Order: sequence, then C-alpha cells, then structure tokens
Amino acid sequence: MDLDFLSPLAEDLLREITGFGEHSLGNSVKKHTASHGLPDLDGVQMAVVGIKENRLGEEIDFLDFVDVRKAFYSLFPGNWHIKIADLGDIEKGETVEDTYFAIQTLVAQLVKKDVIPVLLGGSQDLVYAQYRAYDTLDQMVNLVNIDSRFDLGDAENPISNRSYVGKIVVNQPYNLFNYSNIGYQTYFNSQDEIELMERLFFDAYRLGEVSNNIKLVEPVMRDANMVAIDLASVSAPSSGSRDIASPNGFDGKEICALSRYAGISDKVSSFGIYEYDNLKFGNLGAMLMAQMLWYFAEGVNYRTNENTISAKKEFIKYQVPIDDEVLVFFKSPVSGRWWIEIPFLEHVDTKLKRSTLLPCSEEDYLEACNQVIPERWYKAKRKNEV
Repeated sequence: MDLDFLSPLAEDLLREITGFGEHSLGNSVKKHTASHGLPDLDGVQMAVVGIKENRLGEEIDFLDFVDVRKAFYSLFPGNWHIKIADLGDIEKGETVEDTYFAIQTLVAQLVKKDVIPVLLGGSQDLVYAQYRAYDTLDQMVNLVNIDSRFDLGDAENPISNRSYVGKIVVNQPYNLFNYSNIGYQTYFNSQDEIELMERLFFDAYRLGEVSNNIKLVEPVMRDANMVAIDLASVSAPSSGSRDIASPNGFDGKEICALSRYAGISDKVSSFGIYEYDNLKFGNLGAMLMAQMLWYFAEGVNYRTNENTISAKKEFIKYQVPIDDEVLVFFKSPVSGRWWIEIPFLEHVDTKLKRSTLLPCSEEDYLEACNQVIPERWYKAKRKNEV
C-alpha cells in the first residue's frame, strides 16, 4: 500500500510506552516508527490513525493525539485474538481537500484489505472524506452518526463540521442508502432539519430514548457500514471538556457501550471519533477516548461473522402476514439476534439489487405478530423504492 503521507509516532512517545506493563496494549500493538517504517498489516484487524485536520471546525494550532495514545497504550487488552496497528498520523495537507484525499486513499486501501480504519479527528467534516472512500468500493453505505446534531446544514454553503451530512446527501456519486443519528438533542436542531430527516426516511433517536434503553440502537449499529462519533455528544462532565458547554449528553459508560456495538457489528468497516481537542479535553477526555477505542476493539474481537451466506443458511425463518404484506423474519440460533427481509422488487429500479436482511430486534417480531409494521422496515422499504 502507498501510504507515505503518514507520519510515524514520535520517539518520546515510543520511549514512554516502553515503560508500561509488559502485557499492556503498548507492548502488543504494531506501530509506525521512524526507524522501522509502517508495520506489516498481515493479520491485522484494525488500524488506528490520527488526523490533525480541524480547519473547518474550531481550529487549534497544536492538535495531536499523544495523550490519547498514552492512555490507550496504558490499558490491558481483554482475552482478545485480534491484532491492532497504529499507523501514525495524517498531517494537515496544504489544503483541506488534500487532507480529504489522504483520508479517502487510506480508508479505501485498508477496507479492501479487510482492515478496519479507526480514525481519530479532528473536525467532524472529515466524516465526508471517510464516506467518499466508499466511492471505489461499489456498495451502498449506511452511515451511523452519534451526535447531538444532525449536521445537515445548508448544502448550498461550503462544507463544514456542521453541514457535511448535507453534502453527503446531495453530492454525487450517490452511495448513501441510510443515515442514522443516535443521540440528537432537539434544542440543537431546527424543526426544518427534523422534518427533513423524516422526509428522507432517515433514522433519528433522541438522547433520552437511547439513554433509557441503549439496546434500542443495537440493530442500527449492526446495519452500519461506517460509524462516526462526535465527542460533543458526550456530556461535559463525562468528557472532561473545559469548553464545550453542554451539560447533557451520553455518559462515559453509554458512549463506551455504543462503541462496543459498533465494533461487534459484522458490517462496520470504518470507525471514527471526531472533534477531539487536546487543549480542551485534558487527561479525562483522553482516557475516555482511549476506553472508547478499547471497547470498539473488544467488539471487533467478538464478532460472530453472521453476515455471510453460510451463516444465514442456519437462520430460523418466521413469516408474519400483515395486511397485504408477509414480513419475513430470521433469527440466528447462535447469537439470538434478529433480522427482517427487505424484498427485492423485480422489474423496478431500486437501490438494492437483491433481497436484503435488515437487522431488527425480537421486539420488532413480537410487534409484527400484533399487526404492527416495524418502522425501520417501512423506512428501508420506502428508501429502496424512491
């Protein structure tokens, strides 16, 4: 892979890491160093990369991820079999577009090698570059964004960390099948944006909904191809932020649980945590980000690979007639997880070119048995038809 735009980890950081415990992550993760270059990625499942780009957000001059890496490498792995690499950092390009190009190149190359890029940002407009990497992968994309805002913005204006989703929706090529927001707070979003989310059949889950029942979003994560987290979705007391004035948000335990859901999803092929600011978050924020990475890795380790044809052959099939529809559910005998089929419509130009299984919950099946059509199935079916 041609990734010569990546800068290695600093020597003083590497020296400090060697002082961590023998069994710590600091002594098991493969690292990009000046002396040895990029690590061999054979057998690696996830690769961490810092992105020092924040010009379209709240720009600071000294963005780095040293404190996050120190915190992460001081932790001990679980009973894992996965291999992790740290590829260093993408420095600011001469222009923001140069940085975007580097991100697209990196993500596309890693995904093609079945390595999950774990991106540390930087302003959240970088999600646009993460998404555009899928242009070369010939697939529709389900994007899950954990954020207090929808970030739709005005697509007519230049891209920013508050409008990148609007650019994803309107800019060609049109790869987006679904956008799901987890944790939005109504007072941060205009009614126009909330209504637009409805008209586009996108999914949106309020902070209170998710906090009351975090399992609600497990099927959403299971259907994601890429996941992005805005650290502003975490409450200020939990993130340690000295400047982001939001007392409400996910707490540390909740954001780590969501990170684990992202990791355990068989479909998630890229993951990003954005809006980190080493000058604002301090040691508490760095440790929270490190633990989010830890829980994502834990999830990846426990993937069951049920997104394969052979695994689906073992699923138990249930058919539920509702009005003029027959909803087809599937249950995994291994994990106990559920899916519902989105039918393929012949002789109709649809976004999906074959029948597709949409992750759902057992509650969706039970409600269907009571003649209630699952909302996510209805939205997915409508998106496929328009």
